[in-house]
Amino acid sequence: MAGVNHAIPPETLAVRPMLAADLADVRRIYRAGIETGDATFETVVPRREVLQRRWLAGHRWVAERAGRVAGWAALSPVSGRACYHGVAETSVYVAAAERGTGVGTALLRHTVLAADDGGLWTLQTAIFPENGPSIALHRGAGFRIVGVRERIGRLGDRWRDTVLMERRRPD
Repeated sequence: MAGVNHAIPPETLAVRPMLAADLADVRRIYRAGIETGDATFETVVPRREVLQRRWLAGHRWVAERAGRVAGWAALSPVSGRACYHGVAETSVYVAAAERGTGVGTALLRHTVLAADDGGLWTLQTAIFPENGPSIALHRGAGFRIVGVRERIGRLGDRWRDTVLMERRRPD
């Protein structure tokens, strides 16, 4: 796959369900993503309980290499309204040392397949335009750009745009 660093063989990577014991590593990786300034509007890592309530049960994953959490992915419902019960938003975060090694690809592939099997029909994400690797990752998983939401929110003292992307389950 173009853009993937093959220096670390992907077969050394395992994707598995996220466990409560993984949350310290998940939160550490999330914090590093927040600190980049180009991953999320969040400015602090939500508490464990908040994350567990936010994410859909059965749609929380970690990628593990050599016994260490290398990244994580989770789906969140986009709305509490019944008509949107099959629509979820993706979150994918990779540890800084693991970026470019196939972790994001493995996590997003696993997330998409589980969503398809789990009856979800649309996955969406909102990515800062400056986060080219995340846009490319999602395109590689079958997401398309729906549009750009200009000045959709403030991060600190700066207005930020987001690129809205979606993937529909094939019928």
